[in-house]
Amino acid sequence: MDKFIVSVAGASHMHLAEEVCELIADSAEKRGTGIALRSPEYVKAKMTDGKAVIALTKTGNLAGFCYIETWGHDRYVANSGLIVHPDYRNNGLAQAIKKRAFKLSREKYPNAKLFGLTTSMAVMKINSDLGYRPVAFSELTDDESFWKGCSSCVNYDILTRKNHQMCLCTGMLYDPEEKKRQWKNKSKKVQEKLMVWKQKVKIK
Repeated sequence: MDKFIVSVAGASHMHLAEEVCELIADSAEKRGTGIALRSPEYVKAKMTDGKAVIALTKTGNLAGFCYIETWGHDRYVANSGLIVHPDYRNNGLAQAIKKRAFKLSREKYPNAKLFGLTTSMAVMKINSDLGYRPVAFSELTDDESFWKGCSSCVNYDILTRKNHQMCLCTGMLYDPEEKKRQWKNKSKKVQEKLMVWKQKVKIK
């Protein structure tokens, strides 16, 4: 990973927007599924708003990209468009980009639920490691703008026929409130075990 620089994208990266879109389109064509296409103008807006993560080689070549979107009045956040250039795959770059996008999402929207749709087993594994869990589409945002964003995907007809309840993608969700409850329950159990241990020690 010392060969790459993974950072929040900014205005200085706008010249790479078209290349990002070409990379996304090429991957979508080769995989035949699962990636919604975006325009260079859309990608540039994400960069200038500080809502994208970019990976570059030490020589400045584009190595990977990901952006974040908000839905339902910022109650939901999606990390979308995760892509790694074919020349730089199998270096752990997708995981590094996803982790930085996750951190960026939590920094900007600490109370929002993070979610995503993917057909990639590798992305599912990365999401799971970050604390996401598979969920039914009904647990995701009901914001129509989000689902319209899937219209450029080759599987959009499946999604519409299923009334946004099912597709080839798997929905995954990270709920910060759920994580807080789990942490509290875990802490409570630890405290209870500690109390039991202290009582045993006193008895002895």
